[in-house]
Amino acid sequence: MLTGKSRFDRRLSSILAHATNVFYEKGYEGASMRDLSRASGMSLAGMYHYFESKEKLLYLIQKHTFATIVERLRSRLEELSDPEQRIRAFILNHLEYFLANQKAMKVLSHEDDVLKNGFGSEIRAIKREYYRICTVLLDDLKRKKMLTFSTRTAVLSLFGIMNWIYTWYNPRVDGDAAKLAGEMGDIFLRGIRNGKNAKKAARVN
Repeated sequence: MLTGKSRFDRRLSSILAHATNVFYEKGYEGASMRDLSRASGMSLAGMYHYFESKEKLLYLIQKHTFATIVERLRSRLEELSDPEQRIRAFILNHLEYFLANQKAMKVLSHEDDVLKNGFGSEIRAIKREYYRICTVLLDDLKRKKMLTFSTRTAVLSLFGIMNWIYTWYNPRVDGDAAKLAGEMGDIFLRGIRNGKNAKKAARVN
């Protein structure tokens, strides 16, 4: 028998999924609370009672997304010690969630700076932690492989590669998350490993 909490969680997940679809189709600015209530099947009064504003819904979508990604990543990393494998696990974890939740990830990419005050501060804190984990992974690789690349440039480049795949991803051509993560990991790791050699070659020429 379902508890009251589990029924609420299931209902909340459904509402957030509908809200994600509305933000995906209309954009945050173009969406109204009436649109959101209509899509979720909840009355407008009920929507305002539980969520106050569309900003609260966007906050909950972002919080659920980033918290889930970080939680799954931590679980994966606990099983690995090799620095390259840990970076590959980071990429796979991100792409698996991304490809399974493409609408949510597009909403997050496009509405990145909408949230203000407390909502924005909490989401930024979770995102900073995610960024920090990636930074630690790359610094680990640098130290153990004696590489000399800019961690900041590498981290931001990796996120840039991963976060915009919804603009070109085609499962029939690009394969599933595991295949895509493997190829992306090969390209990214080859690039940062060869950075030192590239600098030497440039100086010689």
